[in-house]
Amino acid sequence: MLNMADGVARLEALAASPVIDTLAQAFAAAGHELAVVGGPVRDALLGRVTHDLDLTTDASPDEILRIVTPVSSTQWDIGRAFGTIGARVRGEQVEITTYRADSYDGVTRKPTVEFGDTLEGDLVRRDFTVNAMALRVPSRQLVDPTGGVEDLVAGVLRTPVDAAVSFGDDPLRMLRAARFAAQLGFEVDPLTVAAMAQLRDTLAIVSPERVQAELVRLLGSPDPVRGIRLLVDTGLMELIVPEIPALRLEVDEHHHHKDVYEHSLTVLRQAIELDEARHPGAEPDVTLRLAALLHDIGKPATRRLEPGGAVTFHHHDVKGARLARKRLKALRFDSATTDSVTQLIEQHLRFFGYAEGAWTDSAVRRYVRDAGAELERLHILTRADVTTRNKRKAARLAGAYDDIERRIDELAAQEQLDAMRPELDGNQIQQILGIGPGREVGEAYRFLLDLRLDEGVVGPELAEQRLRAWWTARNPAV
Repeated sequence: MLNMADGVARLEALAASPVIDTLAQAFAAAGHELAVVGGPVRDALLGRVTHDLDLTTDASPDEILRIVTPVSSTQWDIGRAFGTIGARVRGEQVEITTYRADSYDGVTRKPTVEFGDTLEGDLVRRDFTVNAMALRVPSRQLVDPTGGVEDLVAGVLRTPVDAAVSFGDDPLRMLRAARFAAQLGFEVDPLTVAAMAQLRDTLAIVSPERVQAELVRLLGSPDPVRGIRLLVDTGLMELIVPEIPALRLEVDEHHHHKDVYEHSLTVLRQAIELDEARHPGAEPDVTLRLAALLHDIGKPATRRLEPGGAVTFHHHDVKGARLARKRLKALRFDSATTDSVTQLIEQHLRFFGYAEGAWTDSAVRRYVRDAGAELERLHILTRADVTTRNKRKAARLAGAYDDIERRIDELAAQEQLDAMRPELDGNQIQQILGIGPGREVGEAYRFLLDLRLDEGVVGPELAEQRLRAWWTARNPAV
């Protein structure tokens, strides 16, 4: 519940902070208005920590730069075309933007930038009422022309003007509705939800990079499932990651299996809980969350209805990895994230054979080698993938994974498993076999790596003997 007395006190503290006070005095001395706007005001009222300081002014970008230069250690004008000047003031990063009135022309993927004349006009053009509040400084006057405080109290997301107009100005705001719902735990106004469904096709004019950035912010929120449901229910997810709504498989009256869509959302939620428990205080792991959300997207394409009511999804891990790679590339995700997510999806079923019977040390080593740098994420994803209501089965799987993690730790301590290299390097292989660089050295290296995986550390002398025996068997005429 929003406590207005506490909120007002926090606004006072925000205005009195050294960085805001310094800027307020500088702009007032230059004869220009200045106001803290959007997220910092909203978060101060809610008692949330804010990481960004956004301000707005009637000054032009050139005038902003002239005013902030004497009171800042660094300035940057990469956003000048959009009216934004950045600076570092008293050790904090701030962005100051000229009053604006952006809009899309309905054809291109970039907004047309128009500068406004008044603070109230700037606020009305913003995405949601809770973000359309400002704190004038140095006068410390709260400006709320669209009822943002009332919506904060009610926990509602609503556009300052008609939702169709707002989303027409910037279709990306429809994704922001889902992100803020997940971030703040708010409900979205029904008329706003209806406009999202009606105008979803206009998202096509927004660049993939902007869509991806908003999706990342959503996944990094405290409750991304809330936002994902909204995007699926309004049809927007069909345009972003259509593989997610495709998880809502049609139910066949003679064949029964768990709801893949609901299962995926549960896995995402459980992965977040496990990650936070293992890494308290760490930044949200968006890569892990992507993998959890997408881990079963190969199921619709691989579902087979078998006689007797059985349902199979053979090789959905491999199919899902391919689909995920294609989708993440389309959304312009970087190659490192794409590679990590697809690897996790492809390997997320590897563990389940372990629960049927303990692996040999060789199998455990291969599991670690194949997971590589993604081992910790694979631990979490695999555990999160257990959503059965059968308590006995869940306990058995959890116990099995406890066991494999224990064995991995023991082997790592015994053999420095994370290094996972043969006991002879490429130069030694060439010297022992009397060969030069080439394909045969690579084959010999893989033989020795398999030896290490299968038998652990055997020592360089025995490794050389086994290598010579392998070479002789491979080349009997030598």
